[in-house]
Amino acid sequence: MEAPVLNEHNKQEFAPAHTAEHLLNGFVAKRFGCGRAFSAHVEKKKSKLDYHMNREMTAEEIKALEDDINRIIAEDVEVWIEFISQDEARTRFDMNRLPDGASETVRVVHVGDYDECLCAGNHVARTGEIIGFRISSASYNEGVQRLVFRVDAK
Repeated sequence: MEAPVLNEHNKQEFAPAHTAEHLLNGFVAKRFGCGRAFSAHVEKKKSKLDYHMNREMTAEEIKALEDDINRIIAEDVEVWIEFISQDEARTRFDMNRLPDGASETVRVVHVGDYDECLCAGNHVARTGEIIGFRISSASYNEGVQRLVFRVDAK
């Protein structure tokens, strides 16, 4: 098989936090029906995601998100890559965040069976490389739910 031609990626994310971000995004989108975060800032020390929501998440809902993500970390699931055409991607994903001039081949990152997303960033090979995940703060203002999280990694 011929190697796919992709656009260069100029950002070096902290792989454990970026992988945890995929899990959090997947769970929030599925559980609350709000879609993936419209704004994200993923860093080594702390990361934040912003979601359009019609209400504030409860403390119990936030704890359930933490528990689910830590369970998947403990399961040590594989993180794997798939290359597909933009035409196929349009049938599976929201393409709004794909940059203008993106290559015809795009990359899909899978975190086990828990999440799949178009992404060009860095990720761990298995969730077990992340030691722990916690949502350190949450706030809600004018229809925006912000979640700030931290990870520990090996």
